[in-house]
Amino acid sequence: MRLLLLLSLLLAMTGAFADDAKDRALIQAAAGGNAEETRRLIAAGASVHARDERRRTALLVATHGNHVEIARFLIAAGADVNAKDDIQDSPYLFAGAAGRLEILKLMLAHGADLKSTNRYGGTALIPACERGHVETVRALIAAGVDVNHVNRLGWTGLLEAIILSDGGPRHIEIVRLLLEAKADPNLADKDGVRPLAHARQRGYREIERLLLAAGAN
Repeated sequence: MRLLLLLSLLLAMTGAFADDAKDRALIQAAAGGNAEETRRLIAAGASVHARDERRRTALLVATHGNHVEIARFLIAAGADVNAKDDIQDSPYLFAGAAGRLEILKLMLAHGADLKSTNRYGGTALIPACERGHVETVRALIAAGVDVNHVNRLGWTGLLEAIILSDGGPRHIEIVRLLLEAKADPNLADKDGVRPLAHARQRGYREIERLLLAAGAN
C-alpha cells in the first residue's frame, strides 16, 4: 500500500515538473517571437496563465516584443489582458504605454480594464500621452479611458503631454485630441500649476493656443 502511495506521489511530482517545464518554455517562446512553438506548447498543455519569476505571463512578454501574431493567439486562447506582473504592468497597460497599437486594439476588444492603473497610479492613457503615441491616445480615448484621471505624481495625460514633451507635432496633436475629448484645461498639478502656465513656461506656442481656445486660464 505504501509503495503504491509512493509511486502515485512520484508520478504526480513528475507530472507537475513536466507542466512547469512546459509553462516556462511557453513564456520563452512567446518572448522570442516563436509563434509555432507557442501554439505547440499550448496544444501540449502549457498554461496560458503561467507566470515567470517576475510574474510575467506569456502575453505580457509577447507584448514587450510586439509579437502581434502570438498575442492574438494567446488572447484567443484565453490569456488575461489585465494580469499584472511584479511591477504592476499588465499586457494592456504596457501596450498602451509602449504604443503597441495593433496589440492594444486586440486587448480593448477582449476585456481590457480601462480603469486599471500602473505603479504610478496612471491609466494606460497617461504614459501614451507622455511618449507621443498619437494613434494609441486616439484609440484609448475612443475606448473611453478617463481623460482627466490624475496619477500619483499629480499629473493628467494633458499635463504629461506638456511637461514631459518637446512640444513638437505629436504632442500638439495629443493635446488637441485630449481637449476635444473634454480634458479639463484648468486641472492643475499637485503644486497648483495649470497646463497653460506649463506651456507658456516652455514656450510651446501652439499648445498654448489650443489651451486658450479650450478655455484655459
